[in-house]
Amino acid sequence: MVTVLYFARLREVLGQGSEQVALPASVRDLEGLRAMLVARGGAWQQELAPTRPVRAAVNQAMAMGDVPISDGDEVAFFPPVTGG
Repeated sequence: MVTVLYFARLREVLGQGSEQVALPASVRDLEGLRAMLVARGGAWQQELAPTRPVRAAVNQAMAMGDVPISDGDEVAFFPPVTGG
């Protein structure tokens, strides 16, 4: 299981701030997890689509799609932050 955290707009649209996700053997990296979540359809498909600007962190370190993930990891998804 990995802990998946959702921040800002994602938390609001997806209706949850976190969840525990069991990783199938086929999901070995961040991009695989994102694709698995997109496959849920609906808001998941819309908000986490590859064309959407969503940042990610694995174990509190910024990560790109090819970063490996495994049981016990914490993965966070959040929209880009802009300041003003």
